[in-house]
Amino acid sequence: MNIVVLVKQVPDTWAERKLDPTTKTLDRASVDVVMNEIDEYAVEEALRIKEAQGGEVTILTMGPDRSVETIRKALSMGADKAVHLSDDALAGSDAVQTSYALAKVLETLEYDLVLSGSEATDSRMSIMTALLAERTGRPQLSGARKVTAEGATVRIERQTDNGYDVVEAATPALVSVVEKINEPRYPSFKGIMAAKKKPLTTLTAADAGIDAGAVGLASAPSQVVDFTNKPPRQAGQIVKDEGDGGRKVAEFLASQKFV
Repeated sequence: MNIVVLVKQVPDTWAERKLDPTTKTLDRASVDVVMNEIDEYAVEEALRIKEAQGGEVTILTMGPDRSVETIRKALSMGADKAVHLSDDALAGSDAVQTSYALAKVLETLEYDLVLSGSEATDSRMSIMTALLAERTGRPQLSGARKVTAEGATVRIERQTDNGYDVVEAATPALVSVVEKINEPRYPSFKGIMAAKKKPLTTLTAADAGIDAGAVGLASAPSQVVDFTNKPPRQAGQIVKDEGDGGRKVAEFLASQKFV
């Protein structure tokens, strides 16, 4: 079974994230970057399916040159090869444009499944699988806590508030996973060394047949028009209980329009 895993490089969760005042997009250059955490679970699930059924795992990433660091980590976990879509024309693309660009690359690949994390920690939108399903005409199965691939059918257990739903579709299909699905493996030293020799194809927008005018910040359907930095945290207010503490707390909550 041939599986493509969508992987995104994001600012470290513990870093202080901020917007660039010039472009009003996320400032990625000033912080440490890592593989999107939930994408690690997607890589792990792809590897488990491959180990059980054979096939190949291909990593697909869209991002600047430094995204190669994240690609190499996925390869060191055990993926077979990678495709890196990198072009200055793509900078500032929103989710709609990103889905268009990734769909164009997927047209060049042969796959039975496309796996991804359920969301990216830098945007928390959880819509990429749905957008790609619409663009590719493939079924989507979202929120998977378990994936079973049998022949031309893929079946998932979709996490819900009250348990799970069983959802299935014919392949090729797109599946997003949640962090409950598995425990990602750590890259071994042997895997890290092997990753340096695995095939990595770098594509420009033109290589993938992407219309440069349909991507990038200038033509993004959604943009940040203005923003204000959060003010510094001020000292808290101490309420001393002298028999009237409850009233003082209630008055404070009312002044802040909490009650």
